[in-house]
Amino acid sequence: MANVLIVYGSTTGNTEWVANQLSSQIKEAGHTVDTTNVSKAKADGLCSGRDLVLFGCSTWGQDEIELQDDFIPLFQSFDKIGASGVKTGVFGCGDEDYTHFCGAVDAISGKLGELGAKVVGSGLKINGDPGDSADAIKSWGASVLASL
Repeated sequence: MANVLIVYGSTTGNTEWVANQLSSQIKEAGHTVDTTNVSKAKADGLCSGRDLVLFGCSTWGQDEIELQDDFIPLFQSFDKIGASGVKTGVFGCGDEDYTHFCGAVDAISGKLGELGAKVVGSGLKINGDPGDSADAIKSWGASVLASL
């Protein structure tokens, strides 16, 4: 049984919904899951003792990548999360009409890689209503579970 943490930042509720879907899927596979709103997450040692940490963040902004507001403080302190050697994955919701569609997924994945995390698979990018992407979410969750 793996110890998994899901940390998400959600303004409209879409990214939270995805986090909860993934949490249910991981629990059904027999693993322990803690799901935390990023506004309650502390950077120091966040990844410590975890077999897998998933980060979910929506993206705003047309001219540049803007992370979900509550996610920014954690992202700015990523050097304290203890990601080196830890399996991680990133998902996010956005609108494909924006220049940087789900750019937060790329920014977070890139930073995790710089910190020595083992980023599993490609990030999951969801356009619009995540309920319309339930199959893609389940498939991504299965691929992340396969890394355990």
